Amino acid sequence: MRIRTLGSREFAWVLMGALVGMGPLWAQGDNLLPQPAKTARQEGRLAIAGSFRVALQGYVEPRLRAAGIRLVDRLAQQTGIPMDSAPLTDPAQATLVVRCDHAGEAVQSLREDESYRLEITSRQARLEAATPVGVLRGMETFLQSVRLDQDGFGVPAMTIDDKPRFPWRGLMIDVSRRWIPLPIILRNLDAMAAVKLNVLHWHLTDDQGFRVESLRFPKLHQMGSDGFYYTQQEIRDVVAYARERGIRVVPEFDVPGHITSWLVGYPELASRPGPYTVDRALGIRDPALDPTRDEVYAFLDAFIGEMVQLFPDEYFHIGGDEVTGRDWRENPRIQGFMREHGMKDHRDLQAYFNQRLLPILQKYERKMVGWDEILHPDLPKDIVVHSWRGQRSLAEAARHGYMGILSTGYYLDLMQPASLHYGVDPLGDGAAGLSESEQARILGGEACVWTENIDMENIDAADWPRSAAMAERLWSPAQVKDVDSMYRRLEVVSRQLEWMGLTHRSSSRLMLERLAGDGDPATLRRLAGALAPLNCDVRRRVHPYTSLTPLNRLVDAIPPESDAAREFDHLVKHWPANQAKIREQLSQWKQVGAEVAQLVHGSALLQEDVPVAASVSAVAEAGLQALDYLEHAKPAPKAWVAEQTALLDRAGKPQAEMWIVIVPSVRKLLQAAGAGK
Repeated sequence: MRIRTLGSREFAWVLMGALVGMGPLWAQGDNLLPQPAKTARQEGRLAIAGSFRVALQGYVEPRLRAAGIRLVDRLAQQTGIPMDSAPLTDPAQATLVVRCDHAGEAVQSLREDESYRLEITSRQARLEAATPVGVLRGMETFLQSVRLDQDGFGVPAMTIDDKPRFPWRGLMIDVSRRWIPLPIILRNLDAMAAVKLNVLHWHLTDDQGFRVESLRFPKLHQMGSDGFYYTQQEIRDVVAYARERGIRVVPEFDVPGHITSWLVGYPELASRPGPYTVDRALGIRDPALDPTRDEVYAFLDAFIGEMVQLFPDEYFHIGGDEVTGRDWRENPRIQGFMREHGMKDHRDLQAYFNQRLLPILQKYERKMVGWDEILHPDLPKDIVVHSWRGQRSLAEAARHGYMGILSTGYYLDLMQPASLHYGVDPLGDGAAGLSESEQARILGGEACVWTENIDMENIDAADWPRSAAMAERLWSPAQVKDVDSMYRRLEVVSRQLEWMGLTHRSSSRLMLERLAGDGDPATLRRLAGALAPLNCDVRRRVHPYTSLTPLNRLVDAIPPESDAAREFDHLVKHWPANQAKIREQLSQWKQVGAEVAQLVHGSALLQEDVPVAASVSAVAEAGLQALDYLEHAKPAPKAWVAEQTALLDRAGKPQAEMWIVIVPSVRKLLQAAGAGK
């Protein structure tokens, strides 16, 4: 497999222009995200010039040499300055001296030491870490620290002592519902490394697709994937690529439910007779493995034995969620088995299945990870409960001696703002009352992106930059909570991620251009700033989505969170000093109704968005009228306030699977106008 490079030298010079253009933003204090555990500022700065070189000392391995080369190559792109990326051995000739104490684990684990110390003076920078993974984390901090000011590029003098708060900091990517090609996985690994995430949870199988080549059971991928799957060599390449960046890869093969794609080629494993086809419908499905038959466990033994050769991580995610039990209830033989073994319901049967599966995993020296539903007192304490039900469920597992990771509050497909994810702490809410030893069992968390309503075109926008906010919650000290600071730094990181090859910004622009047809996409960009998509779960309740439904509408093109709407709300909160800017923004939104009505003549895809644009215009007009009253310093008539309040109530309801997210801000103007202040 050929790994994509970061770009050409010409791109680097374009990038330098972008850096110059954002100088004021970079000049604002600390831009590091996640924030380090301890930072001590000093006077001075380390200049970055064409003579920049990296020297490696102490323990050196190929991974460290490759990391040193990547650092210099990225720095050259980041500054537009040609540099020699070959690592040195003589520290006297280097700008950055890297010292690693000893080798890390052959297979990275929860126990890997990720701490590092970075000391920067006006003469030289020194990065020290116990292991190569610690070096990798420190290198990302160094790259984030580079700034452009009136003297050129440099890094402020400082000393950083850093380590993570939680050892499990993950991103789960679902490639089963909709196929996600390999280059997208690789660039997401680059992004994960940049913000110090360390686990790629790869959801590889579900009802809609089986995405891994199996030489032992070839009908799994031949019949269950629609031809879209990763070869075994590609899997090995991804695992190696991730290891180079200090990231573990934990595969998920969901059993005993979410299993339809398995059964297309091997219907004899099922709890009801076949034939089966790859499921196009979304949501919770009924098919399940038959836990009562020894042949099922023999199959799983052989399959897992094959897969552990591809995935060396000590943890193996079995899914285990959302088993309806319907196929078990409707099978008389299975019901007889349950009565014979004293099982009350399908939960007992699933616990039996997990108990049979566990020795298979142990045979291959793997530990079980599964969603909340796997929790059962008969399972050993070294399993990991992956909680989608919240901190209370996570705390319950910890009190019973089980390790856990949190994903509640980190579901990126729910299209919630970064501030919401940022406010979710694995040790908060229901887990706040745990003892110190119980808290230690909570290993961290994972952001999740389920792809029912996300595809290869907009997955970067779903993942980033919001994953970076979650990454800070899991890396940085618990007291790092300033939302305004997070958003300021998130903007810087978002731009850095785009320079690394992420498409979370450009994909939206391109999709809006497609929607506009031959018209001006600037109109749609202005409209998009007033909107946000609905929660994907809600979308599927109002639209008959399948895994083949095109995702080419406006709701698919707009980002999960509108920067324009958030900035507008900030202006409104301080409206007396920002009336001119507020009026300018509202005037632009007022025009989109008429402009979209014209665009629709050249784009059938925009038909459903004409009423949305008209509502945005009406909301903007209400805001402008409120400004008029405020400027005259007299209360607005009660009848007018009531009329506009009703308008905002109507506009605040979902339209075309989107929210008009400027409604709350305009409501604040309306309330101020009604009060005459």
